Amino acid sequence: MNYQIIIPAHNEEQFIGLTLDSLVKQTILPKKIVIVNDNSTDNTQKIIDQYYINYPDVISSVTIQSEAVHLPGSKVIKAFHEGEKQIDKNYDIIVKADADLIFPKNYFETIIQHFQSDEKIGMVGGFAYIEKNGEWLLENLTDKDHIRGAFKAYRKACFEQIGGLKPAMGWDTVDELLCKFYNWKVVTDKRLHVKHLKPTGANYNKASRYKQGEAFYRLGYGFSITFIASLKLALRKKKPLLFIDYLKGFWKAKSSNISLLVTEEQAKFIKKYRWKKMKEKLF
Repeated sequence: MNYQIIIPAHNEEQFIGLTLDSLVKQTILPKKIVIVNDNSTDNTQKIIDQYYINYPDVISSVTIQSEAVHLPGSKVIKAFHEGEKQIDKNYDIIVKADADLIFPKNYFETIIQHFQSDEKIGMVGGFAYIEKNGEWLLENLTDKDHIRGAFKAYRKACFEQIGGLKPAMGWDTVDELLCKFYNWKVVTDKRLHVKHLKPTGANYNKASRYKQGEAFYRLGYGFSITFIASLKLALRKKKPLLFIDYLKGFWKAKSSNISLLVTEEQAKFIKKYRWKKMKEKLF
């Protein structure tokens, strides 16, 4: 199975060389790596060009000029969509990756093995680890059955059926929920430790904190599930006051009648699925 990787990048001179180095040393090499340089003002492009010289058949880049404000969701996925225009459409697996990661050498060999083991597996991923006091620890912001948005690998048929990635915060949750809606399996492998070199959300401004609540609304959660999900996430981040910001974001989105990311039928499925998962954890 051939896999192709799209990497949105904005001012990543400190990390992108480490990311690319880990990718070109994979036990099974990607067919193509497309880096979308989004309005970088540092040496990101120079580093990309250095890797292109050594790997011209694998690495390519495209430069775009999007808005300067860095908010989660829409900006990165719009960049990803530009990268989609550059890839070979005959891929078996498409990967969205961040530019601040170090993958273990066998990461994609293992990912491919999972896809080959079951044709109903639609998504596969490992787990993010961050460095604290010289030790690499699990970045425990999500449940163990969720694949982080920093490294998403999709089977082509699944990716097409869910409609690709949606340019909005919550894209890396709605993709998995739609996988389940269409009866695809989502697989996480605890053996695959991806080093995440920059803490999640480090570059986001204060306005982004309301986006999480908006995302819960657009996923069709409703208030009760949003209340529980907001409290859980705020506590995991060890910032309890974020709970209030998330709820404010939810009510602001609801009062503005912002469109959902899913259909009415999909929203019903998502609510039922979320309640089921919550009951399983409680009982």
